[in-house]
Amino acid sequence: MQSNKLGWILLAPTLVILFFFGVLPFLYVVFVSFHQWNPFAASPEMIFNGADNFRRIVLDPAFLNSLGVTVAFVLFAVISELIIGYLLAQAFMREFPGKAIFRTIHTLPLIMAPIIVGSVWKLMTTPSIGIIPHYLDEWFGITMNIGTSAPTAFFTIVIMDIWHWTPLVTLTLIAALVSLPRDPFEQAQIDGANKAQIFWHITLPMITPALVATVFIRLMDALRTVDEVWMLTGGGPGSSTRFLGVHIFKEVFPKTNYGYGSTISVIVLYLTIVVCWLLYVSMLAPRKNRKG
Repeated sequence: MQSNKLGWILLAPTLVILFFFGVLPFLYVVFVSFHQWNPFAASPEMIFNGADNFRRIVLDPAFLNSLGVTVAFVLFAVISELIIGYLLAQAFMREFPGKAIFRTIHTLPLIMAPIIVGSVWKLMTTPSIGIIPHYLDEWFGITMNIGTSAPTAFFTIVIMDIWHWTPLVTLTLIAALVSLPRDPFEQAQIDGANKAQIFWHITLPMITPALVATVFIRLMDALRTVDEVWMLTGGGPGSSTRFLGVHIFKEVFPKTNYGYGSTISVIVLYLTIVVCWLLYVSMLAPRKNRKG
């Protein structure tokens, strides 16, 4: 009993901080989402409009377009990061010349703030001064302009996100691979299993918890991407890179539509929770069935 009291006393400061900086802001956003509110208008009062904002979302082409673009971005970015991150993790498990230097360089993007990443890629992809358009044109005769080509802008953002966050996936999977016991792998090799069989039946099931945690982190980050996209394309050309985070930003700040922006934020949070729950169930259910 005394131990439980001590535990709650030690947790109290963290719980208080979470309540004031996590729970209260969320409840306030939910409250605002049921109102029409422009604090900079001639009449800055909140006007209660019930579920009108939520009904508006269903038929809002700008929101539906942002949702589609965001889903495509998440699929391309997260899947690519998992594949590349796993291959790099396996490579780092072996010894090769310059391993320490390459591993250090590989993790450097993680220490950069997202807005800095967007600024650096903006400089590298600007047609007049960027190194990437210059060499694409000189070596392959390809003209690159993210300001006029929607597919180019979209896939440039995907590549930028892969460059920025693949090191996180690599480090997570290295930790998972290092912790695996060697006996099952040695027994599988003795029994004549090939590399593909070892991966599917031993490695993948054993690193599934680490994969689930990594996918959760990257999924939540990718769904709320704003800084890099805003610095690189501003959501353009047109609305081709207007992800949900950028869409919320434009609704709240340039348009000062706080009520509708809060509604979109609540919907995005709900969708994130649902997707993470479905992913959790789909990835861990086969593992539980094998144990059963």
